[in-house]
Amino acid sequence: MIGCFDSGLGGLTVLARLRQRLPAVDALFFADQAHVPYGDRPHAELLELLRKNLAWLNAQAVDAIVMACNTSCAIAERYGWPPSRAPIIDLIQSAAVAVEMAGSKRVGVIATAATVGAGSYGRTLRAQIPGIDVVEVAAPALVPLVEAGRIEGRDARAAVAEVCAHLPLDLESLVYGCTHYPVLEPHFAAVLGAGVALIDPAVVQAERAAEMLGDAPAGTGRTTFVTSGDERAFRSSVDRMLSALSVTAAP
Repeated sequence: MIGCFDSGLGGLTVLARLRQRLPAVDALFFADQAHVPYGDRPHAELLELLRKNLAWLNAQAVDAIVMACNTSCAIAERYGWPPSRAPIIDLIQSAAVAVEMAGSKRVGVIATAATVGAGSYGRTLRAQIPGIDVVEVAAPALVPLVEAGRIEGRDARAAVAEVCAHLPLDLESLVYGCTHYPVLEPHFAAVLGAGVALIDPAVVQAERAAEMLGDAPAGTGRTTFVTSGDERAFRSSVDRMLSALSVTAAP
């Protein structure tokens, strides 16, 4: 069984890629909605939340932990990963692989304030790709929009446009440094135009999960959803989000 967690609904974009790549594997998705958004919290608190979330997933006997929270990965990159019995697939490392595959040298990263403040994307990309130019931009307004289901219309387009205004004009690629952001892709594509490649690290994340599990038992394809927040509201939000992502949630 694969374990995933995020602060909220954004990690479902990673789950969607996992389901495309590994349709028969059982998955456990945990949303720490009691603490969403993560991006405005102090690093010490985020490190403690990461420790608790990893411990909980390990207690569920998962075979691997496929990270679906960029902010948690950024904190781990800066301060070190807490102990984990199950191997962890780091989302920022997957992003670096995706950027290297794209061949981009002028790259923008949009992420939460905590992720940008940690500087983890810049360090990871520069370590893996010599000569790359990385610009990190915080986008704190986007996670609340996605959590509220306001992913269409004028407000979402305006919020994306405001973020993109802080990016260089000669950008080659834009990396979604938060798993909430891919659901806003139509707005990013419209604002940035066809000349900027949009990179979702979840694609490589799913491939790395498939490589790691290899000959692991296929399972039943069931996904178990758990939240630390309001369970009824969460279930409704999961159904809405997965429908938008063209993924069917197993009962």
